[in-house]
Amino acid sequence: MTTAASKTPKRADARKNIEKITQAAIECLGQDPDASLGQVAQAAGVGRVTLYGHFPSRELLVEAALVRALTDGDRVLEAVDLTGDPRAALRALIESSWQLTAQAGTILEAAQAVLPPGRIRELHAEPEARVNHLIRRGQAEGVFRTDLPGSWLASSMHHVMKGAAADITAGRLDPGDAGQFIAEVILGAYTPPVIRST
Repeated sequence: MTTAASKTPKRADARKNIEKITQAAIECLGQDPDASLGQVAQAAGVGRVTLYGHFPSRELLVEAALVRALTDGDRVLEAVDLTGDPRAALRALIESSWQLTAQAGTILEAAQAVLPPGRIRELHAEPEARVNHLIRRGQAEGVFRTDLPGSWLASSMHHVMKGAAADITAGRLDPGDAGQFIAEVILGAYTPPVIRST
């Protein structure tokens, strides 16, 4: 006879497997948006049957990975003081979160292939709002350029972060330098252009 107590370890094992699979999906999709479910299962140390038992489709697994990556990234963003000088706040944000942001960008590529655009926008709404608010504040205070849309400035930052991650993978960039390099490039790009009189 099966008791409630005997079922508890099974539920705990299920939670453990879900955690392992989700983390493996983040790592695999963070490196290759086309990573297969078989690769994820192998990285998680579980069989394909176990993976499909928890995530019956690629869509569900990719969404779980994206949700976790965004949640982790948002947790980091929440800990960053975004008040005061927008330039200092942006530097702190970049140096503390660029790795998570770059990883989430690659997972986003996988998500765009299998999830509806509306769902992706919904999942990105809160972290995007935080970054966009900082950029708009910097523009309003005259320290970030206003001749380009804030949305383009935010997009450019994500592209530079993703490029840094690719350079690290290729051995062209030391991970210890990446945060500073990204911040220097982005702050330079965000600086209002100097208008010279003729």
